Amino acid sequence: MLQYKRVLLKLSGEALAGEDGYGINPEMLERYAEEIKEARDMGAQIALVIGGGNIFRGMSEAAANMDRVQADYMGMLATVINALAFQDALERKGVFTRLQTAIKMEQMAEPFIRRRAVRHLEKGRVVIFGAGTGNPYFTTDTAASLRAIEIEADIIVKGTRVDGIYDSDPEKNSNAHFFSDISYLDVIRKNLRVMDMTAITLCRENSLPIMIMNMNEKGNFTKLLRGEKIGSLVHGELS
Repeated sequence: MLQYKRVLLKLSGEALAGEDGYGINPEMLERYAEEIKEARDMGAQIALVIGGGNIFRGMSEAAANMDRVQADYMGMLATVINALAFQDALERKGVFTRLQTAIKMEQMAEPFIRRRAVRHLEKGRVVIFGAGTGNPYFTTDTAASLRAIEIEADIIVKGTRVDGIYDSDPEKNSNAHFFSDISYLDVIRKNLRVMDMTAITLCRENSLPIMIMNMNEKGNFTKLLRGEKIGSLVHGELS
């Protein structure tokens, strides 16, 4: 029995790079594709948003002297490269997919149409959303929140390499405090780097819960969908 039937999974571009730090690591791509296949086979409806930071980021050092709008469009194209790689990895495992982009790219992807995306999910296809929101100045976190709300997802899951939300970087501070549950407002007040503030606000205004979990721990994604206590949950105000 699934606790979460329709899920939007947000992965960073850096997650695909693995220890390489840049580009696409084939082993990481295969690992994530296998996790998603297992979840799909359980009956979950899965949508994906992948960042582009492993290839190009609009706010990166490489873009320091560039026009911000131009740099952000380059970042959107980077997310499409990752999306195409993920689509290929999933389809090699027998998972039917559809890639929808916020910028028209008819030769390789459908344009984003909400009703069509929902229909694909209902038919058991994994839907990958590329090119962010199609607008500069918005991150892929915001794109993930927006798409999750539009497709009426039960939850948005952000896959990271740490176990959840901490008050400081657990990889640098062994005494970092872990939050198993936290409210949207507390995330904003404490300025925790869960997602950007626009994304958090969108989720709060639409009562969309956010789960932050370690995607590198095999089986975590399917455990989460079954309702096991994994990661950190961001939701409504705590009593």
